[in-house]
Amino acid sequence: MSMAKSARSPQEAVDLDLDLRSPPESAKKLPNKDSGFLDGSPSESPGLETTKGITAFQTLVHLVKGNMGTGVLGLPLAMKNAGILMGPLSLLAIGFISCHSMHILIRCARRFCHRFNKPFMDYGDTVMHGLEANPSAWLRNHAHWGRRIVTFFLIVTQMGFCCVYIVFLADNLKQVVEAVNSTTNNCYYKTEILTPTMDSRLYMLTFLPFLVLIVLIRNLRVLTVFSLLANITMLTSLIIIVQYIVQEIPDPRQLPLVANWKTYSLFFGTAIFSFESIGVVLPLENKMKDARRFPVILSLGMSIVTALYVSVGSLGYLRFGDDVKASITLNLPNCWLYQSVKILYIVGILCTYALQFYVPAEIIIPLATSRVSKRWALPLDLFIRLAMVSLTCILAILIPRLDLVLSLVGSLSGSALAFIIPPLLEISTYYSEGLSPITIIKDTLISILGFVGFVMGTYQALDELIQSGDSPTFSNSTIFIQ
Repeated sequence: MSMAKSARSPQEAVDLDLDLRSPPESAKKLPNKDSGFLDGSPSESPGLETTKGITAFQTLVHLVKGNMGTGVLGLPLAMKNAGILMGPLSLLAIGFISCHSMHILIRCARRFCHRFNKPFMDYGDTVMHGLEANPSAWLRNHAHWGRRIVTFFLIVTQMGFCCVYIVFLADNLKQVVEAVNSTTNNCYYKTEILTPTMDSRLYMLTFLPFLVLIVLIRNLRVLTVFSLLANITMLTSLIIIVQYIVQEIPDPRQLPLVANWKTYSLFFGTAIFSFESIGVVLPLENKMKDARRFPVILSLGMSIVTALYVSVGSLGYLRFGDDVKASITLNLPNCWLYQSVKILYIVGILCTYALQFYVPAEIIIPLATSRVSKRWALPLDLFIRLAMVSLTCILAILIPRLDLVLSLVGSLSGSALAFIIPPLLEISTYYSEGLSPITIIKDTLISILGFVGFVMGTYQALDELIQSGDSPTFSNSTIFIQ
């Protein structure tokens, strides 16, 4: 099914996961659009210009849902890497800066929409036009590289999500299988050491055939069903997890207020990974009935997400302390109620994999198939999908620690998209009109913060990976905690 046809469905336009980016072929067909391969929205299609759009409440739901994934499950360990005081404060600051960067992106996009009389401007086009407005002749001449850089980081981010999902699936399925013979209905007693099974890497390989079958689905309506199923399973699982955490909180005075600075860089990467939704704010704004209300909805949605993240991360660390694992699901007791949580999340993440994979696939595949005849287009499409999903599995096998994958993806691409690029975009866009020194200093400090997190987080994650290369310690464990 071609993207040009599927983009014309109003129902599909409301689904957030499918609105991250439109493929190049459909983008090239649009009038008054720059031909590109970035995160355009399916609503750019003329067939959607007459749709009613989505309400403010629907936008809020999609925005909150777009931030929820495996990242929230890794925040308790992130709090351990920062400290029980420094962690929540830093998470609040990162949430505020992320929201501010989204507002910057919206203002710049609106400016260029008005200047070029376009109904929609995606992230890559906004950066490109921002560089074209820069006083520097060199930046103006190389403005197209802005779009390519954003594309690169978007692909890295989405492929990183897929790698994280594979590690998460393997870790949780391993615990479920190891516990199956000793799982009871009593959730209030500790269990003995469970029977070890095969290596986590082998569990990753067992998921590969299922992932290949899922990514072969190119019909957006079918993927919408997967999205709905993922939402239901994840929401149910998160409710059960939170109610378990709050049942018994030990004395928190033994926990450090501030952790070591080396581990703090891992916290930064995980936190950025959790807030990685800047690529969907422009498509969401474009679909609102009254786009003027979107900044308020954005602030409200990010406030809800930040409050939820701080609560789950802090309570999870308070509950499990130094024993907290890379995913909070791995700390749940060995009874059928909490084993079902892992199974539900496995189903949800398995469904979400196809949606995250859809984004880089629709960027890369049309570029490749446009260079071959129609006879070879479909075989090449299938081959690239197989190669891409195999690549994510190989990368997950090479980096089997969930905490390191979260931190690495967040530090590498999340910092660039959410912290480094938007402030520099604001300076480039409005500098010729006279920016206040305070705004320039503010944007410079945010970009420097993002760059420091980019370097330190990536370095620390790679260093930990190298150190654990000879004797890797997997994020899953065969011991369950009460």
